[in-house]
Amino acid sequence: MDDRQSFDLSSAEAAQSMPVPEGHSPHNTNGASFESDRAQQPHANVFRNDGSGSVEAVLQSDIGVNTLLTRLKQSVASAREFAAFLKKRSTLEEEHAQGLKKLCRGSHESSRRPENRQGGYAQHYNEVIGIHDRLADNGVQFALSLHQMHEDLHDLASNIERGRKQWKQTGLTAEKRVQDSEALMEKAKAKYDSLAEDYDRARTGDKQSGRVFGLKGPKSAAQHEEDLNRKMQAADSDYASKVQLARNQRQELVSTQRPQAVKAILDLISECDSGLTLQLQKFASFNEKLLLSNGLCVSPLSGQNNEQSRRSLRDVVFQIDNVQDFNSYILSFSTQAGQRPTEVKYQPHPSIAPTQQPTPTYSRSQTDLSSQPNSSEAFVQVPNSNNVQIPGPPLDQHPASDIGPPQNVRHQYNQGSPREQNFLPDGGSTGPPQLAHPQILSPSYPQPPAPTPASAGELAHPDLPPLRPVFGLSLDDLLRRDGSAIPLVIYQCLQAVDLFGLDVEGIYRLSGSAMHVSKLRAIFDNDSSQVDFRNPESFFHDVNSVAGLLKQFFRDLPDPLLTHEHFQEFIEAAHIDDDVIRRDSLHAIVNSLPDPNYATLRALTLHLHRVQEHSGANRMNAGNLAICFGPTLMGTGSNIADTGWQVRVIETILHNTYQIFDDD
Repeated sequence: MDDRQSFDLSSAEAAQSMPVPEGHSPHNTNGASFESDRAQQPHANVFRNDGSGSVEAVLQSDIGVNTLLTRLKQSVASAREFAAFLKKRSTLEEEHAQGLKKLCRGSHESSRRPENRQGGYAQHYNEVIGIHDRLADNGVQFALSLHQMHEDLHDLASNIERGRKQWKQTGLTAEKRVQDSEALMEKAKAKYDSLAEDYDRARTGDKQSGRVFGLKGPKSAAQHEEDLNRKMQAADSDYASKVQLARNQRQELVSTQRPQAVKAILDLISECDSGLTLQLQKFASFNEKLLLSNGLCVSPLSGQNNEQSRRSLRDVVFQIDNVQDFNSYILSFSTQAGQRPTEVKYQPHPSIAPTQQPTPTYSRSQTDLSSQPNSSEAFVQVPNSNNVQIPGPPLDQHPASDIGPPQNVRHQYNQGSPREQNFLPDGGSTGPPQLAHPQILSPSYPQPPAPTPASAGELAHPDLPPLRPVFGLSLDDLLRRDGSAIPLVIYQCLQAVDLFGLDVEGIYRLSGSAMHVSKLRAIFDNDSSQVDFRNPESFFHDVNSVAGLLKQFFRDLPDPLLTHEHFQEFIEAAHIDDDVIRRDSLHAIVNSLPDPNYATLRALTLHLHRVQEHSGANRMNAGNLAICFGPTLMGTGSNIADTGWQVRVIETILHNTYQIFDDD
């Protein structure tokens, strides 16, 4: 069963699946026209006769039409009331469904962000969101069905109201015509009775005054009697005609007009009540289907073809394995963990002792000095091309004062600069190293001075030789040399600002110490692998200098981070006024950048997005950061007016960080 099935039943399906009220055709469900039903249904089927004929008697009485019109008005009012209910319910269901769909979209996008759990949990959570999305689809279909029912019922009520007004005029007009005729008849009868009484008094000799005055003078009794007789005859004739007219009109009303009006009004009542009942039945059916579909979404029936659809909400939630997700997440960093060193050693920078001698290794026959008991000094032969001999007593014969500081001795014999590695023998044994006497007999083998531990100030000296320069090299050169798409200097700087600078006001806007920036640059150019910015002492507790060092690196690139090749494309995209089209255009250009440029821009953008999230503390929103990094990342073009468009490019990228770059 499809969870997204429509709730819009056809009229045939509704007629077959629901009982139809008595007197209503099952083929009419939209309420638009019921004329064919009305012509086929006699009014006797509209109501149930009680057997005594009381209902029929009331309907055929003088108050029958008026009573039916009142009842029809109630039916129309009930239909309109339920139609208004359907409209409001449809609006509520649509708002709820649309709100649920919006919530599902937002939750799905949020679940993909790196600050949320990924892996199996994200998969199951997205499946839970998918179930809610299907529930929202069911709600949308239910709301559409209710809206269609509202329109059908509203049309039905309008049609019935027009019929009511028509038959109200026709039926009541016929009734009023008969009533008027009977009123005229009663009036003529009253006049006739009055003249007949006057004539009877005049004829029987009832003389009041002896003479009657008329318009032309006094009349005699005979004249007065004759005049009354003539008037009585005229009133009698008028009364008889009025009686005949009233009789004919009542006969026509009772035999033709009233039955027609009663039948038509009964049909309208039946049509309205049946349509209302049908819509109520559909409403009940749709509610059942909604609950059933939602239930199948939450807990599908077993035995369906789609294996994925059989997983209920409960099954999906209970399949979340926290331990497995945790182990998978930790193992994803196994390639970055590297080999754990077996011993922690002090390793001074090679530039501090450029001529430092490595630990000499010897074969057991060369280092076994116990066979020379008669010699006060033993000569240790260094295996090199010149066969230089260095005098010195064995290790166990040296006094403590001759050995020197243990740290210096360990440094001298355990470490060596890269330039000294060619002094190591090809096949040395694992015997203990021997300490050489400070004095060298042969000047052809120079002895380096014993090194001392280097202080932080010495390591940060700006005159360190650039053994592995970083600044001024292209990203491609650094990738080929170091094997990392993101240079180590960028990684260290971003890490330092994330740890110590997110809440520093004016970060990237305020300049650090120029001397500190120069010293840090010398350190990275000498050997960036020795730098660890997790310790704020490494950058003199000056995070603004770290920010300045990062911007200095981007300014010193031979080709800007966004490249000269794509400069004009970025400027043209910045001219687009529509935010979405501008974002998509910049997204396409960013995707065409070289791999190291793309990786570096992605890391920098995600970092700057974190910076702007703390803009309440550091006062650096996307616009301020774009001003600081626009020309730095894009370089200077031939037109100075492009500076504003450069800022717009960076600001658009920062505003759409998670749309342009994935956040895994």
